[in-house]
Amino acid sequence: MEISIGIIGLGSMAKAIISPLLKRGEYHPQHVLGIVGRSSSISSALNDLPKEVKVVSSEDSFSREVWKAPLKILAVKPQQLNQIKEPVSSFQSNDQPLKPLLISVLAGITLKSLNKAFPGHTCVRAVPNTPSLVGQGLTGLAWPDDITIDQKEVVRKIFEPISEIYELEEQKLDSFLALTSSGPAYIALVVEAMADGAVAAGLPRYLSNQLAHKTLSGTASLLREKKIHPAQLKDMVASPAGTTISALRHLELAGLRSALIEAVVLAAQKSRLLSEEVST
Repeated sequence: MEISIGIIGLGSMAKAIISPLLKRGEYHPQHVLGIVGRSSSISSALNDLPKEVKVVSSEDSFSREVWKAPLKILAVKPQQLNQIKEPVSSFQSNDQPLKPLLISVLAGITLKSLNKAFPGHTCVRAVPNTPSLVGQGLTGLAWPDDITIDQKEVVRKIFEPISEIYELEEQKLDSFLALTSSGPAYIALVVEAMADGAVAAGLPRYLSNQLAHKTLSGTASLLREKKIHPAQLKDMVASPAGTTISALRHLELAGLRSALIEAVVLAAQKSRLLSEEVST
């Protein structure tokens, strides 16, 4: 089996990355090898993928073939990094002018840690977020010093179908992650709470959820398309002695703004600590 791309950890994000590439014909399904942790995970990993894609468990001897791929996407949990062993045979040889590419989407794992774990590869850090699942994502990229222009273009083509790309200094990736990758969870919590509030105020659940989702998407579109600052939009909605300013007053008293600020800061700090935790 000729392998063009290997995917180590074939979860939702990895599938969001590979599926558009297969649909566009960038890679042939029969040349894709996915590795999952257990054989029981193979069937779910194959969902929504072409039948020609080969998926095996890490316990299968065939899984070692993934190291022959010139491009690999590492998408396991950060805590599983130490379980991934690069074979000596993958190290650069004299007749191999370029190391194969390894793109890591592991939260917090630095290029230094990746280079130590995978010395036979040119390692790239990528930070995509879950809206990539519907082609509306954001991806931060940090390059190693030894990457070529052609290799950068290969990486960009991986993420362009599903996200906007931001090329950043590596030290900024933790803050990027805290806002964009963890951010959907903050927003989901706020939307859920708003829908709960509408239910408490008398609307049925199905309608509350629908209206909360639409309010979120409509507000995001308004801010982006009209290039309105969030404070400006808040002032547009909040009329003197009205319902909105009364609600905003309560949110300020409850510390919503401060809680969200601290949430982003804490997520960034946790991301910075992950490499240390994995290495211990």
